[in-house]
Amino acid sequence: MSKMRKFLVAGLLALTSLALIGVARNPDIYFLIKKNFTIFSEVYREISLEYVDEVDPEKLMRKGIDAMLESLDPYTVMVDEAQQQNMEIISRGSYGGVGLDVGFRDGQIVVIAPIEGYSAYRKGIRAGDVIVEVDGVSVRDLMPEEVQELINGELGSNVTLTIERYGLENPIEFELERQRIEVKNVAYAGLVGDPREVGYILLNRFSKGAAGEVRQAIEDLTSGNQLDGMILDLRNNPGGLLEEAVATVDKFIPQNEMVVETRGRQSKHNNLFKTQETPVLPDMPLVVLQNGGSASASEIVAGAFQDLDRAVIMGEQSFGKGLVQTITQLSYNTALKMTISRYYIPSGRSIQSITYTHDDDNSAVLKPDSLRKEFKTRNGRIVYDGDGIAPDINVDDQEPSLLVTSLLKENLFFNFANQYASKHDSLDDSLGSDELYNQFTAFVSQEDFQYQTPSEQHLSKIDSLLNGIDGKEQLQELGKIIEEKKKRQFEQERSDLEKRLYLELIARYKGQQGQAAAWLPHDQVVNQAITILRNNGQYNSILAGSN
Repeated sequence: MSKMRKFLVAGLLALTSLALIGVARNPDIYFLIKKNFTIFSEVYREISLEYVDEVDPEKLMRKGIDAMLESLDPYTVMVDEAQQQNMEIISRGSYGGVGLDVGFRDGQIVVIAPIEGYSAYRKGIRAGDVIVEVDGVSVRDLMPEEVQELINGELGSNVTLTIERYGLENPIEFELERQRIEVKNVAYAGLVGDPREVGYILLNRFSKGAAGEVRQAIEDLTSGNQLDGMILDLRNNPGGLLEEAVATVDKFIPQNEMVVETRGRQSKHNNLFKTQETPVLPDMPLVVLQNGGSASASEIVAGAFQDLDRAVIMGEQSFGKGLVQTITQLSYNTALKMTISRYYIPSGRSIQSITYTHDDDNSAVLKPDSLRKEFKTRNGRIVYDGDGIAPDINVDDQEPSLLVTSLLKENLFFNFANQYASKHDSLDDSLGSDELYNQFTAFVSQEDFQYQTPSEQHLSKIDSLLNGIDGKEQLQELGKIIEEKKKRQFEQERSDLEKRLYLELIARYKGQQGQAAAWLPHDQVVNQAITILRNNGQYNSILAGSN
């Protein structure tokens, strides 16, 4: 680190310290703040005015702030004006937009899905449409989040999107009105199993209103149905508002039970959160699904259920984020998102998996197993701190094969679905249709699809090492054998390929809700959860610690 950078970091550390320790009792701290801030101000002024090359004072300051915050943890960050919207979506549960999810495909900004009921959906924008301009401004070199910011804006205002659609020669324009888009936390709720007597709720985030949506989903699923149990799916749920996590636990746990405790440097950040409402489902068997993408508020919910022996946790080890942030508004429409406490679930354990050293490199140190402390659930089951939430039943999500991964990477499922939707007003072919599968494989062939197996990579290395030595013919024969095997993979993996193809097509005609419903019968984790819920003996023995 250069001397200039060190001075910037030192000065900015002093500046931020003022906000962090406003109630400090040590008088020396105020002298240190004043001293180092004075030094920093002088360095910043001299560099801005006298450095040999002209510097941008704003960029120089921002680099110093970012360097300072990087020495703390990844979650303490400066939030500029453009990023404020994402914070507002979490805290308010809504934003001004046209109802589009956009992403990258083949280097282009494409519509992932229009949200039903909003302007883009009503005007006829489809999944797979390519956005080329927003209000006449090309989006060719922009990231999806930047395009989303251009599309979103003040309620009641209009925005014009220029779209390229497969099968149409010329671009088409859509003038859309920005509306208040209510963020849906519950992405899908329905009945699963055969017979369909298990409730399923897919909760994608914990922004404002999440707990209310969970309550509504429970009431809808249980109305007129005698259920064997409920599945709460938190896989890939990155978290959100702490209050919504606690209120979600409310729906399943009796009143006045501790859910989570926060402990910080300042006493004002020490809080105990308990259930407050009468639960909707106090007794129904419950399975919570999680994976490595389940973090923060998701881990509070899963951890509380586990510590109170209220639910069986199934899936993979969770992420391990036990740090709590708050957002402080600053000048010029900026904000500071800052870690202010750690949270602890009912058994007393922390789920934070990484310790940050706050030294020059700010190393991230994983807690070794030998230092992890033992805790007990209400029924006496042993659980550990320091590494997220370990599932009661470990079930790994099935990893896609090399062939499937390569097809996904080249967007061939996505692109075929666009082509199909441009020629068909409805999904005429069903899952397992020979005609549909043959159309897909022909499309893949036309696109000159190629992928390299590990065996081919090894052959290529051997070939380069031979360098004129005999053996080329044998390598060529091996290459032909591998190529034939690759061709057979399309038939051997047909079942999985058909499922993924059909899901992509379902999204074109029935949206994300229809896609979710179509996938669930093939989700091995969900199917194992159904089995557990229908076996009361096994379910109860897991929670009792006797399994």
